[in-house]
Amino acid sequence: MHKLTALFFLIMFVIGTDTFLISPLIPTLQNLFHIPTVYSGWMVGAYALGYAVFALIAGPLSDGLDRKKVMLSGMVCFAVSTILCGFATGFWSMFLFRFLAGVSAAFTAPQVWASIPALFPTPKIAKVSGIVMAGLAASQAFGIPIGSLLASTHWSYPFFTIGACALLVAVFIHYALPEMNPNQGRQTQTPIFSRYIPLLNNRMARRAFFAHFLFQCGFFSAFSFIGKWMTDRFHLSIDQAGYVMLVLGLGNMVGSFGGAYVVKKLNRFNTMVVGFLVSIACFIALPHLPSVPAFEAVYFLIFVNMGIVFPLILGLLNSLNPTIRGTISSLANSVMYAGTTLGSWIAGVIYATFNGFSAVAIFAAICFAGSLLSFGLSGILTIHPKRISTDHVTRNT
Repeated sequence: MHKLTALFFLIMFVIGTDTFLISPLIPTLQNLFHIPTVYSGWMVGAYALGYAVFALIAGPLSDGLDRKKVMLSGMVCFAVSTILCGFATGFWSMFLFRFLAGVSAAFTAPQVWASIPALFPTPKIAKVSGIVMAGLAASQAFGIPIGSLLASTHWSYPFFTIGACALLVAVFIHYALPEMNPNQGRQTQTPIFSRYIPLLNNRMARRAFFAHFLFQCGFFSAFSFIGKWMTDRFHLSIDQAGYVMLVLGLGNMVGSFGGAYVVKKLNRFNTMVVGFLVSIACFIALPHLPSVPAFEAVYFLIFVNMGIVFPLILGLLNSLNPTIRGTISSLANSVMYAGTTLGSWIAGVIYATFNGFSAVAIFAAICFAGSLLSFGLSGILTIHPKRISTDHVTRNT
């Protein structure tokens, strides 16, 4: 079981590193490919767009296929697409390769979350999920700074390195992961998009997923332009920006590992409210901070909140209906990357058109406020997970 836990951790670490890698590289790639600021966010958005669109298909398909084969194929394609990013010659080739990497990740990452309940006994699921979630946090704490340091030598090195690591993880998947053939029954005969209807027909689910979308849109609108803003405001080099990312990633790890304790002490509702309100205040303060250490301290707090709240959101969404876990997981991932796509694009427009990062930070704060309101109106925060069962999802409200 330790071998599988390590495998899932590595998968999320590699995918997470690739997901966020472009952020500190935006100033370098913008100059290299002669890209206006208003379009630079699409280098982040291309990956997210591929993930968002194809995750809707990957989830239902994977509910009727061997998850090992889906995961292995996705990881190999992910590795190849990421390596190709290192050969990009301009904006559109980078956009294409990033899009393909996102598509590949959409078939890989949801399999991890759907496989955990199938491979681990019930008492171990929460612990394993926390460790796997820490893989994403670790990718921000260590993967992105390492990528930034490699990019200080040549911008393509991070893509080659991540692609090579992804190929090694694919070999690990082949030898370590058992086959997971699903039961061929009613669910595999249901049309792909019809499996989302029970969720879309339920008011609680609709509002919860919309809140999830706003949360991701706000967070990634600000995160996508951290590197750009630090370069413009504090004149940091790409490797210096990487060190700042290291501090922020450590905040995410702190939140991921301490989140269960915080939720136990405050309960889910209070944890969400406090976390969102603190983050909103931090976003408003960010553009006015006078130094890099002050920026690191405030954004560190945002990342701690992200580490606490994000797993809580995923847990709430996945508890809506345990019988369609793969579909819910993929919808949650699709919504997350749809928010990333829109957020990074809007941030690019706002950054170039208005008052730089100040307007982006205000936009992020507004999204967080709307997300908290939508979560509250959905009712999902006040219902115990054991009561959010099939009847809550399938009933029209």
